[in-house]
Amino acid sequence: MFWHNLKFEILTTLRAKDLIIWMMIFPLILGAFFKIAFGSIYENSTLFETVPTAVVENTKNEVFHSVIDEMEKGDNPLLKVTYMNEADAMKALENDEVKGIIYVGDKLTLKIKNSDIEQTILKKFAERYMAQETIIRDTMENDPTNLQAVTKILSQDMPVKEDRPMTDGNTDPFVAYMYNLIAMVAMFGTVTGLHIAVSNQANLSELGARRNCSPTPKFITVIAGLIGSYLAHGVCIVICVTFQTLVLGVDFGTRLPFVYLGGFLGGVMGVSVGFFVGSISTWSEGLKIGIVMSVSMAMCFLSGLMFGDMKAILELHAPIVNDLNPAAIVADSLYYLNVDADLTRFFGKILMMVGIAMAFAVGGLFLTRRRRYASL
Repeated sequence: MFWHNLKFEILTTLRAKDLIIWMMIFPLILGAFFKIAFGSIYENSTLFETVPTAVVENTKNEVFHSVIDEMEKGDNPLLKVTYMNEADAMKALENDEVKGIIYVGDKLTLKIKNSDIEQTILKKFAERYMAQETIIRDTMENDPTNLQAVTKILSQDMPVKEDRPMTDGNTDPFVAYMYNLIAMVAMFGTVTGLHIAVSNQANLSELGARRNCSPTPKFITVIAGLIGSYLAHGVCIVICVTFQTLVLGVDFGTRLPFVYLGGFLGGVMGVSVGFFVGSISTWSEGLKIGIVMSVSMAMCFLSGLMFGDMKAILELHAPIVNDLNPAAIVADSLYYLNVDADLTRFFGKILMMVGIAMAFAVGGLFLTRRRRYASL
């Protein structure tokens, strides 16, 4: 009877219209909108760009010219220098055509308009040049033939800007919306879990009444229903992740099988939570559905599905919310999987999912195991 009930539960769940709409079609459409809205923002933006700089020469400085020549080499140089007179340089600075003006005289001076990151780069460059110019001049006085070698050393000490990623994973901040989309599908499993509990309660459904008259032990029926829902919901997770990967081209890093694992266990957690809520017999089915849907959407909102910075705000002011929010746990597991070199934090979140799923599943079984009805 167990296998018969398992097969029945899987087929019934996959044929449900609300499951097809909310757990298969809706996430695919929402994921496509996310891709259209955010897909090219990260690729078209950079953290640093070559800093346009004006140079006003009051005196000729061969050392400075040699250093600038080295700094402008490469495909992505640190500075783009234009030599101007002071009037043109001031006009360019006011029009934001350059980020600063370097005055070359007896002493190097810098004029900037504000304190953005480009101006900070110019400040650091000027400070390091002034700190090492004396060494270069002393070397030139003793052996002028070493100018090129000394300039090369200086240019190595002040390297041309280059991007050095802190992780081999996808650092696109907008991919977090895709993590939360998978978490949303996982949390929608609460509706599936709720139907398991309702379909085994004689006072809430006709199917529940028939099942309570059946000779099959209720424990076997409920366990088969839970496992069937876990597997059916896992199909929804697989479709969601596969669509994002193959159709939308979302980069989940090099550990795609673990993405499926994290999403599947998130779905198991969602089904178990819904099963527990549905097992509370004193509430009507409509009230239970309203509760699980409202709570699921609230958890997704707090995890950053609608407002990407929400989880960061909570981490600053109320980190315990992120620690206890099932949707945030799922999204965090996928984030750690992508950016971490090892799997320590990922498996930490996996253990949390398993623990929450087991706690709510056992709680739901406890609420339903001894329930009896005076008449059916």
